[in-house]
Amino acid sequence: MKNEELKNIVKEKYSEIALQSKHENETSCCGSGGCCSDVDYTIFSESYTHLQGYNPDADLGLGCGIPTEFAQIREGDTVIDLGSGAGNDCFVARSLVGASGKVIGIDFTEAMIEKARGNALKLGYNNVEFRLGDIEKMPVTANKADVIISNCVLNLVPDKIKAFSEIYRVLKPGGHLSVSDVVLKGELPEHLIQSAEMYAGCVSGAIQMADYLQIMADCGLGNIQVQKEKMIMVPDEIFLNYISHEELAGFKNQGAGIYSITVYAEKPVNSQGCRCGCSC
Repeated sequence: MKNEELKNIVKEKYSEIALQSKHENETSCCGSGGCCSDVDYTIFSESYTHLQGYNPDADLGLGCGIPTEFAQIREGDTVIDLGSGAGNDCFVARSLVGASGKVIGIDFTEAMIEKARGNALKLGYNNVEFRLGDIEKMPVTANKADVIISNCVLNLVPDKIKAFSEIYRVLKPGGHLSVSDVVLKGELPEHLIQSAEMYAGCVSGAIQMADYLQIMADCGLGNIQVQKEKMIMVPDEIFLNYISHEELAGFKNQGAGIYSITVYAEKPVNSQGCRCGCSC
């Protein structure tokens, strides 16, 4: 599928999810994709309930980590959250930046932006802003963010070089990112790669972990560190909606796996510009 087709699939699925609560996403008879999806979009998520700033209305259970735990966010920082959804990570970040800081959430799904803005209004936050926009071309000026965070979103972006070059552009020199995302070790079966449902479910759009880290380096980011890594155990019954028992056995026998990682990286203080060959 072409990039725009992939984006439209993601936008459609997450517009549906925006209309449901986390509880509905987790307990719906057909999963959070709506009837009748074969993908559980909450399968990678971790609990946020222990974190300061957590608001249950903003938690749709869509992440694959907790990037704010590793993001070294300080009071007064400007933080940008990529793929901000209903605002969950933004509100946690807001508790860290305090009244003197600012949090900007970016999402390209209108329904998510509307839900996030409604949550911010109910909470009375005047230093949390949500902008409709594409991560491949952010509606943000250069050198804006002290910290960029993202949670299980960049795997959904078709052009990851553009995404990381934009991250580089928007970070201040000396700024840093902490992103949680889904990556691969080993090859997915072809039928999984071609599945639109599994793309929107953060599986078939994932790339090799080594390639992911290399793209970050190629785009000029430095001091790249994997802060957390865990294997995701996807139930066999989900895979078997798309591949045969033989294909599933082959996937497992090659030692392949789907992983959630949280990665830290910095934009050098004396940055020389993005090196990835893009037009950023």
